[in-house]
Amino acid sequence: MAKFVIVADSTCDLNEEFCEKYDIKVIPGHIVIPGKGEMLAFRKWEEISREEFYKNLKNEPDKYSTSPPNITEFEKTFETYAAEGCDILAMTISSAISGAYDFSVSARENVLAKYPGIKIRCIDSRRFGPGFGLMAVHAAMLREEGKSMEEVADEIEERKNTFHQAGWLDDLSFVAKKGRMTHGKAFLGTLVGIKPIGEFDYNGLTTVIGKAKGAKTAYAALLTYIEKTAIDPGNQIFFIAQTNRYEQAVKYKQMIEERFHPKAVYINDVFPVCGINVGPGLMAAYYTGKPISKDLSEEKKIIEEAIGE
Repeated sequence: MAKFVIVADSTCDLNEEFCEKYDIKVIPGHIVIPGKGEMLAFRKWEEISREEFYKNLKNEPDKYSTSPPNITEFEKTFETYAAEGCDILAMTISSAISGAYDFSVSARENVLAKYPGIKIRCIDSRRFGPGFGLMAVHAAMLREEGKSMEEVADEIEERKNTFHQAGWLDDLSFVAKKGRMTHGKAFLGTLVGIKPIGEFDYNGLTTVIGKAKGAKTAYAALLTYIEKTAIDPGNQIFFIAQTNRYEQAVKYKQMIEERFHPKAVYINDVFPVCGINVGPGLMAAYYTGKPISKDLSEEKKIIEEAIGE
């Protein structure tokens, strides 16, 4: 069986430890940070602390921006592994959000022209951030089981709409402004004490499926939501993402462990390449479960019943 590498763009938000553990290669995108200019996206808090980054982002959001790896950068990475005789499974942020997928496809064609014996599959994850990262980890685990690149790619394509998000975002203005959510939903983030609960839609954008009054109600509703949408949670690993909401993430982690006893629950940072578009105040779990309904009607019904509306 031909060996293959898994390549993901940096919006997967996997830190270096996870990438080493699961042997996932990351192509960095680009970020602009005031006072530092444009730089490659990083996955370590060395240039700036998490707290300082999110504090500054909240004060001057319009001065920050992101862009994906370009065709040349994808091509250079693909060619590195093609020259070693490796097939390549490339995964990118949702094409509804970024041009990264189209860039990867163009790079694929260029590299295959030079290395016709190599196989390259490009997958549009239809996700971003830790939801995308969890998908990449699942691909790596399938590879560890001995599955071929084609088998892994086919299974991820079939299952990508089963990767869920269950959490809240205190301020929706960032995701609305950056195209991760429709502007019409952003007003929810301005209501004091309201926790807008979000889930991925078919394109991987966050959509509000309910609104809970206060953290206590939100935690309870989220646990019910996971219970009704996850499949075999005791045999899963969960990711919990947080953008400067670490204490809430720790509490959520403990609740998930006590309720579902999963194999592991990892708290993940959201690094600047995604954080610039998400903003402060995210606290959400990521896991696999039932396929998400096309109009989110099933998911909205579950969360509304859990909240008691």
